[in-house]
Amino acid sequence: MARKADPNRRKAILDAAGQVFARKGYANARIIEVAEAASVGKGTIYEYFRSKEDLFFAVFEGTMQGAEDTIAAIATVSDEPFSERMRQLSDGMIQSWLGQLEMYALVMEFWSATASSPSRKRFKAAFQKGYRDLRIVVGDLIEAAQANGEVSAECDAQAVASALIGTWDALLLQAWLDPDFDALATSRSFLKVVLRGLQPAASS
Repeated sequence: MARKADPNRRKAILDAAGQVFARKGYANARIIEVAEAASVGKGTIYEYFRSKEDLFFAVFEGTMQGAEDTIAAIATVSDEPFSERMRQLSDGMIQSWLGQLEMYALVMEFWSATASSPSRKRFKAAFQKGYRDLRIVVGDLIEAAQANGEVSAECDAQAVASALIGTWDALLLQAWLDPDFDALATSRSFLKVVLRGLQPAASS
């Protein structure tokens, strides 16, 4: 548990830890390497985090929150048509990760932690909450569009939100695995199909 309340130093430690974990993997990363990357003493790390696992979990929470903040910031813009907001939402999610794709290795580490970490229940619960929060943000956007007639009332907003979030995950995974895969172009093509399918029958 953090003992000090210096948010700038804590953020520096988390940023450094994310880079070290992404580069070396959780098992091979050492606290001293995080300290060196953050330009602090090794003891300083333990003033903020009880263990390497606690530090790793804090990096995980920050990553999940960052994804949620990206979506929420775009979804709350109210002066654009639904289709444009969805395009901005999809592009924003994909581009935010493509800009730091080397960090996507962390996502694989986080997934692994849900199965093998001593704190796997904690990681799994946090994943569940993170995805649930993302589904709510995207689902609310779709439901608002249903209310004003931009989206078919027959659409299951939460189901579509879940599928979109799953699609973004899968496209980013492919981009991480294959440098030649164009996740942004693929997501844009896919979203065109989704948006056509969401239109009210009279607008088809």
